Amino acid sequence: MKTSDLTKRQQAVLNFIRAFVLEEGRSPTLAEIAKGVGSSAVSTIHKHVQHLMDKGFLVRSHGKGNNLVVATQAEEAPDRGRSVRGEQRPEVLPLMKIYPFCGDVAAGAPILPESRALPIEVPNSIHRQREELFVLRVRGDSMVDDAILDGDLVVLQRKGEYRNGDRVVALIEQEEVTLKEFRRDAKGVWLIPHNPELQPRCYPPQNIDIQGVLVGVMRSC
Repeated sequence: MKTSDLTKRQQAVLNFIRAFVLEEGRSPTLAEIAKGVGSSAVSTIHKHVQHLMDKGFLVRSHGKGNNLVVATQAEEAPDRGRSVRGEQRPEVLPLMKIYPFCGDVAAGAPILPESRALPIEVPNSIHRQREELFVLRVRGDSMVDDAILDGDLVVLQRKGEYRNGDRVVALIEQEEVTLKEFRRDAKGVWLIPHNPELQPRCYPPQNIDIQGVLVGVMRSC
């Protein structure tokens, strides 16, 4: 699909995100996008961002911030997968891969995830052959400024170390699970929502068990 197929508003949102990432080195929040394109309705920006993701112009990628990046629209060569001058081309990675779906996680009031995992397909643009991935469904709106909405599927990776700024799923006091930004300082471990109506909370490190770090989001349509 070409950018000419987008509405003028969608083109404006896409152009703002592209310019913002180049200038700031990070993805803009939905509120920043709304201000940048002269909109007073963040909910409308939600819809434009979702449409751009559905059409392949925006994708999620691992890293700090809200992981919203402009996709590179690579064209398929007609002889993709064939050998050239007798040389074997690299193996094409599968577009989808199966990972366990482990239930719901709150982005608001924490909820315990389901204990029994079900198989779910994750696109290559997110999994990139990583190991130890699992998927949860978001319930709540505490990460709305990261464009993570109620009903979205979040893909996470288990690992041993977590850095300040990572978006993580944390198990609180062995009872509750929540999706938040992770930060550690002398006071303890902070779990920070990305919703202006909610406040960060600090916990003793021994009360927090990080279950995984966010590597991608799959929009629930």
